[in-house]
Amino acid sequence: MNETIKTILSRRSIRAYKQEQIKDEELQAILEAGKFAPSAMNQQSWHFTVVQNKELLHRINEACRVVFEKSDDERFKERAKDENFSVFYNAPTFIIISGDEKAIAPKNDCSLALGNMFLAAESLGIGSCWIHAVNYIFNVEETKSLKSDLGIPEGYTPLCSGAFGYKAAESPLPAPRKEGIVNILK
Repeated sequence: MNETIKTILSRRSIRAYKQEQIKDEELQAILEAGKFAPSAMNQQSWHFTVVQNKELLHRINEACRVVFEKSDDERFKERAKDENFSVFYNAPTFIIISGDEKAIAPKNDCSLALGNMFLAAESLGIGSCWIHAVNYIFNVEETKSLKSDLGIPEGYTPLCSGAFGYKAAESPLPAPRKEGIVNILK
């Protein structure tokens, strides 16, 4: 099996990170992988916001807590009550990918870029986890100012994000794969 497929099959969502910051050259490699993701009509409709500043990470986390507390979803409300709440599992690097609102398929473009970043991180021995909560924090009045504080350009909407850092534990075993999800028509 080639190395690319091995990386794809071995990548897992990591929810425990060392506090050591990832190296700048590793971050640049991860970002470069994101930039080379496929995009609709090659629009490259993304903007990457890398947050490593502890104060900003704390603000993002508290914004998520506010949104979770107000949620209609009981799981979110319960999670927000945890005194050790960290929406990105205390990862030292958080990357938000925003999409150009005028692009053809910004959600798809940004998701593909994040997927490339996850695979690049895995290939470097860096853990990652999809963090969907970013989709909620910019839609409530209490947290809207974060968008400009993070330097997200006008006309761009945060669509997906990921936590990145060195793994604090072994990667979990893969969840069983669903059966009956493929049709091959020849």
